[in-house]
Amino acid sequence: MTGNSFGKIFKVTTWGESHGIGLGCVIDGVPPNIKLEKSFIQEFLDKRKPGQSKFTTQRKEDDKAEILSGIFEGKTTGTPISILINNKDVKSKDYSEIKDKFRPGHADYTYQMKYGFRDYRGGGRASARETAARVAAGAVARKILGEKVKIRGALIQIGKEKINRNNWDWQQIGKNDFFCPDKEVVKKWENYIKLIRKEGSSVGALIEINVSGINIGLGEPVFDKVDALLAYGIMSIPAVKGVEIGTGFKSAELRGEDNSDEILSKGKKASFKSNNSGGTLGGITSGQDLLIRFAVKPTSSILIERNTINVRGKNTKIKTKGRHDPCVGIRAVPIGEAMVAIVLADLMLIQEKNKNYKTPK
Repeated sequence: MTGNSFGKIFKVTTWGESHGIGLGCVIDGVPPNIKLEKSFIQEFLDKRKPGQSKFTTQRKEDDKAEILSGIFEGKTTGTPISILINNKDVKSKDYSEIKDKFRPGHADYTYQMKYGFRDYRGGGRASARETAARVAAGAVARKILGEKVKIRGALIQIGKEKINRNNWDWQQIGKNDFFCPDKEVVKKWENYIKLIRKEGSSVGALIEINVSGINIGLGEPVFDKVDALLAYGIMSIPAVKGVEIGTGFKSAELRGEDNSDEILSKGKKASFKSNNSGGTLGGITSGQDLLIRFAVKPTSSILIERNTINVRGKNTKIKTKGRHDPCVGIRAVPIGEAMVAIVLADLMLIQEKNKNYKTPK
């Protein structure tokens, strides 16, 4: 299997399965002498870990990061950083009844057709459990970006229930179970998710990521545009089905004079009257905030009976028992932040390499 690594200089390789002994990542390309404590990585893993509220999966995992290499006396050494996260609360027997059936909406069918074999216990590598390793790598990426760059994510829609953007308050993100910036909608979301879970179903979500403090000039023209790489990174997250930058799909409804971001001069600095472009022009960061939104589909594992086939190609019925998120989009917020951090850290290191390049004499 290929495709387990992401990035060019800041390169992340994840490994492990949902119901294996553990999972983790190897991060190469991290410069030496960067202060990095395990507690910093743990801070972000704790935001993503399961079993923290009644609105997510009840699988209980500590998700404690164990750093195996690349750190000495609290600083990076410049060698590959290897991080291990053990699995502790696996219940593989939950999948024994459906091991010969393909769950609709999951990767079961395509894995079986591609490899002739699959790990039916929670989906193996296709499980969202793999993203714990990405969050750990994203924490390391934040150290490369520095404190000036702030990456913040919020859940802005569950199903058809949206926030009121006039109530947006970043301080509310850590005060509820939804990473929600609108405190007025939280109770409504709580009742909505309770109903969805009671009915044995699930629902999708929309997440918004804001990046401030980013320098002008990140991103390479043509294929390695910053928006192209952000879309690539975000789309690689399990269950993500759509990404937009800035005004995104709504820009199709606009006229040119409404969509273009007028540029003004303030002393020796340029400023923009709007940010429809989402902080990127020609695939290069403009110095404005990066604005990314992505859609997460409903969790495919539901208790409502569905039609499917088994490994012998026979028609059958299926219900997926076990512990599943009624809205996997809730825990996708820190995952989205992590992938954005990984993309930007890689581009920052590429930019530094370009600056230091000298034409051979």
